Amino acid sequence: MNTVVHKTLVVQLQAGGADRFPVLAHFTYDSADPFALTVVFTHDGRVLARWTLDREMVGDGLTRPVGVGDVRLRPESRGLWDELRVELLGDARPDGGRHHAVVFVWAAAVEAFLRETHAVVRPGEEQVRVDDFLAELMTEG
Repeated sequence: MNTVVHKTLVVQLQAGGADRFPVLAHFTYDSADPFALTVVFTHDGRVLARWTLDREMVGDGLTRPVGVGDVRLRPESRGLWDELRVELLGDARPDGGRHHAVVFVWAAAVEAFLRETHAVVRPGEEQVRVDDFLAELMTEG
């Protein structure tokens, strides 16, 4: 039986040199893919981006900088509260650069979401059904 955990949070998006502005982040964890979290960012009913993140990496990002590729996470303090800084590098732009956005999430909310996912599948007890995965690949071809 697959179990899904979902939480919607208001986060702060900073793109380019602009100031932060609030958007919704819809966090989803599905025990069918126990290592991953999906985050869909929306604003005014429009999907801005969808990212799949490593659950363990998100937890690690709450305490130390992690990531070297398209996703980089690190803790930041804003005086009264702690945040998780999520840097996302997207597709190439026509000028040769890459789309770039930074999202700031209240760390306590991320910790609460991760606790809910850990109640579904404890860290270290994740299982991947390789036979099911291979069967799915064979039917697609």
